Amino acid sequence: MTSDRTYAPPEELDARSAIAQNAGAVGLIACAFGYGVAPDHFFRSWLIAYLLFLGIALGSLGLLMVQHLSGGSWGVFRRVFEASSRTLPLMAALFLPIVFGMTSLYPWTHPDLVLHDEVLRHKTAYLNSVFFLIRAFVYFAGWTLIAWTLSRWSRQQDEGDKSVNLKLRYLSGGGLVFYTLAATFASVDWVMSLNPHWYSTLFGLLFVGGQGLSALAFTIIVSTWLDRRAPMASLFRSSHFHDLGKLSLAFVMLWAYFNFSQYMLIYAANLVEEIPYFLARINHGWQYVAIFLVVFHFAVPFSLLLSRDNKRMPHRLVWVALAILVVRYVDLIMLVSPEFDAAGTNLHMAAGEQEGGFYLHWLDLAAPLAVGGLWLRMFFTQLAQRPLLAFRDPYLRESLETTGSH
Repeated sequence: MTSDRTYAPPEELDARSAIAQNAGAVGLIACAFGYGVAPDHFFRSWLIAYLLFLGIALGSLGLLMVQHLSGGSWGVFRRVFEASSRTLPLMAALFLPIVFGMTSLYPWTHPDLVLHDEVLRHKTAYLNSVFFLIRAFVYFAGWTLIAWTLSRWSRQQDEGDKSVNLKLRYLSGGGLVFYTLAATFASVDWVMSLNPHWYSTLFGLLFVGGQGLSALAFTIIVSTWLDRRAPMASLFRSSHFHDLGKLSLAFVMLWAYFNFSQYMLIYAANLVEEIPYFLARINHGWQYVAIFLVVFHFAVPFSLLLSRDNKRMPHRLVWVALAILVVRYVDLIMLVSPEFDAAGTNLHMAAGEQEGGFYLHWLDLAAPLAVGGLWLRMFFTQLAQRPLLAFRDPYLRESLETTGSH
């Protein structure tokens, strides 16, 4: 009978974990210095970096639940999804700088602005600091509870408890609903409310789609690394990566469809509450970032992922995945930074007196190094705790048999 030791994680994970920890420490030192010299820039950069790695964790949780419901052959990547989703307690802790920087990020936290702004006064029932913190607690509590319950039942499944098979599916069904709703409200709270005069009913779907794409790209990168080492080198097949490539292609198209739909509808309506959001992103240098995203977030990955060979060859697919993660970060910069001026101050706090022209700050590199290093440290630690294959997954045999494994 197969044992969990057969699929023990490679010992190299410890070295990777140490590298990530050191990188995170360097990033934290840089961010601490940045907070001292440019606190507004620090909070903005931290928010952007935070959203990138939170997206990987939440997207992995969503994909894990979809896999439990569908039993797809890409379940061989289940341990990567589980390890990513178990980083959510860390992400809850890393949310604290955003809490401390609320007054630097969000105009609605300033009573004097609310007093003189009719739109903000009508939104105070929802946009207020206490309710903001309560909602954040509910989001993290729900996401973490779902992730760790699925992980605990997965361990019981490894130990031979078949009674958890249906429970995994039932929780995944309800969990997907909570994840989507919570991610939608979180996108409104943490990003859309940077500009409290603007709103879009597609914004939440954009975030959920982006999180799924980020999780797929990260899973491809990690799985390609595992594919070159025992024990997964004898189990991963080109068809498994083909599945991830097809899913990535679908999410790339989904991102483009939602963004185009949002732009087209707002352009057609031409409402004074909505148009300034896009005017800020097609002027003052941001138009070049928009063109970059159209080309490298859609056209290039779409063209590359259409190729069957590219999707079935990990050494090719991994480069596409790496590029996708980079442009995901650029996309988040595009969502957040145009709301701030060159000093890192939210334009709505300055009553729009300054133009939010395109700029990058060195903290935009330090923050992802800090958040990413800490996140990868926990990810590698979690990945090393379980066998790399869920060998008692009821769908696993079919997945391996259809690809020629044994």
